[in-house]
Amino acid sequence: MPPVPQLTPDSPLTALLGVGDKRVKMLERLELRTVGDLLLHAPRRYEDRRKFLAIAELKLGEAATVRGKIVAAGVKRWKKGTRAMFECVFDDGSARLHCRWWQMQTWHEDYYSVGREFLIFGKPESLRPRTIDHPETELIEGGEDEFIHVNRIVPVHPLTEGLTARMMRTLVWRALDRCEPLVAEPHPEIVLKNLPPRSNALRMVHFPNEFTDVEFARQRLALDEFIEVQFAMQRRRKKLLANARGLPCAGDNRLIKPFLARLGFALTSAQTKVLKEIRADLGGAHPMRRLLQGDVGSGKTVVAACAALMALESGFHVAIRAPTESLAEQHYRTFCEWLEPLGLGVEARTGSVKTSNIQHSTLNFQGGSAHPASGIQHPASLTIGTHALIEAGFAPERLGLVIIDEQHKFGVAQRERLVRKGAYPHLLVMTATPIPRTLGLTVYGDLDISVIDEMPAGRGRVRTFVRAAEALPKVWKFIRDEIGKGRQVFIVYPRVEDSGAGEVKAVTAEFEKVCAALAPFKIGLLHGRLRADEKERVMTAFRANHLQALLATTVVEVGVNVPNATVMLVENAETFGLAQLHQLRGRIGRGAHESYFIIVASAKTPAAQERLKVLEDTSDGFKIAEADLKLRGPGDLVGAAQSGLPPLRFGNFAEDLHLVERARALVSEALGRE
Repeated sequence: MPPVPQLTPDSPLTALLGVGDKRVKMLERLELRTVGDLLLHAPRRYEDRRKFLAIAELKLGEAATVRGKIVAAGVKRWKKGTRAMFECVFDDGSARLHCRWWQMQTWHEDYYSVGREFLIFGKPESLRPRTIDHPETELIEGGEDEFIHVNRIVPVHPLTEGLTARMMRTLVWRALDRCEPLVAEPHPEIVLKNLPPRSNALRMVHFPNEFTDVEFARQRLALDEFIEVQFAMQRRRKKLLANARGLPCAGDNRLIKPFLARLGFALTSAQTKVLKEIRADLGGAHPMRRLLQGDVGSGKTVVAACAALMALESGFHVAIRAPTESLAEQHYRTFCEWLEPLGLGVEARTGSVKTSNIQHSTLNFQGGSAHPASGIQHPASLTIGTHALIEAGFAPERLGLVIIDEQHKFGVAQRERLVRKGAYPHLLVMTATPIPRTLGLTVYGDLDISVIDEMPAGRGRVRTFVRAAEALPKVWKFIRDEIGKGRQVFIVYPRVEDSGAGEVKAVTAEFEKVCAALAPFKIGLLHGRLRADEKERVMTAFRANHLQALLATTVVEVGVNVPNATVMLVENAETFGLAQLHQLRGRIGRGAHESYFIIVASAKTPAAQERLKVLEDTSDGFKIAEADLKLRGPGDLVGAAQSGLPPLRFGNFAEDLHLVERARALVSEALGRE
């Protein structure tokens, strides 16, 4: 009999025994197409089948695996046939276990037939009688491959309809058996000490001899993933340094000095330190690639203005990209106010407007207040916009500096498209969403990082309260009292329109109720489906205190600056991430008055309450970001689709800082030898 040919990780899954056309389609639903994909299909849990728990030993609410034979099975139907439940009874000699499926399937009666023996995994809902609803089960069939499934620690992999845990386990075993010797080290130039070879790690993570093997192997495979990310990031940085010369944009202070003199406040020591780092970059041999992190209200916009003035002093154009038209409009107003007295022109480009403060003696930005253009000596040398900056129509001469605000709202590819508008311009990326160190070393691994870790003086304290929905009448009374003192209020809901499902509220559905609750005060409505001129009209009225409360979605998450607003109420707070709630909280406390952030949660689960309590306990954005990373993963912080990161099967951004740092050092050393 000829030997069975070895497989490689690139071999199609049809090369495995038991994978035909029907099963290939099942595996494709799991995005498994090659043997290598299958080997990297990480188990979601493990069962110790060397010794099973007796049914009599089951404890209420504690997950366990037992083994038993079916002694009874049948269907229970309700009147008029509207519902049906399938139930079977298992016996292992110590006691009986009732298992129930409330959504009965046509195959249940044939599959769970009397006399068959199963492994059952789940949490008992009751002990009188012992009952598990919707357990995971696996038929014990015997045969030559039975050693894969019992008397050992076995993996339970993610599955899809029609594919059993037993079959998936068998396919992984066959893949390892025929492929393991040919699993190559992805980067043989890197020596990994104190970790198993990749081929051994793959076998250990699927079929460990002991539970300690799982973490040992996972760390090796996670390190491989982080190394791949670091190679991509560091090669991009190395290519930039090799090919590009930095444009001379450090400036000569002729604009910054009068700008700072007119501000009316002194920069914090943290802002000054960051500006020194930026100036060194702008005058360096290579283009600046820097990430500026600063908590909400820490003064990043002033730092961006100073950086822009350095480039403008040097005779270069500056482009600032914002994630929303509202924030672009606010930046336009702010920079016009700051730069017009210096004789500098500012241009706005968004999807709905292209205008500048140099075209007329007065100018309205979509119905906003006028900006006098007297004294402007230069054409628009600073452009503020949204996605319109990426389009072909924007092609400035001598682009020296690109500033991207709220980077987590954009993708890496979008960032690169804007930078390519010039000849390697300097890049300053800003975010008010603090980035945990693991993400900083990966998503932003090609950037140097600066942090503004000091808040400006004179800001009012923001107090945070988590309340249940039953407390809303008292909350509305408190809001009325605050408005009566002359203050203003944000009221935030997660949706624009009522979907008709569940308890998640929408601004359009709640508007009339809020108007009634706060009458006779004037209420505005703001959400993403309004036209740009409508949004601006509402925001202008709110800034001027012609509206005392603003009912909004998360369009107010970034860039809205109304110092007189001292209260924010967020309903259905459990639907938001912690980082997003922290961003929303940053819209208040921007003046001298004490402010109040009230988050109302409908969900009463301990997990939801514990998560929201983080905001009550701390205002430190970095601690909140770390908590959000552990609870929700990296997507909420940096945008999974935006980050440019490959999906991680074994790495964990919340727990693997030491592996990320090790990968960074190993790749840096390897590239240094090239």
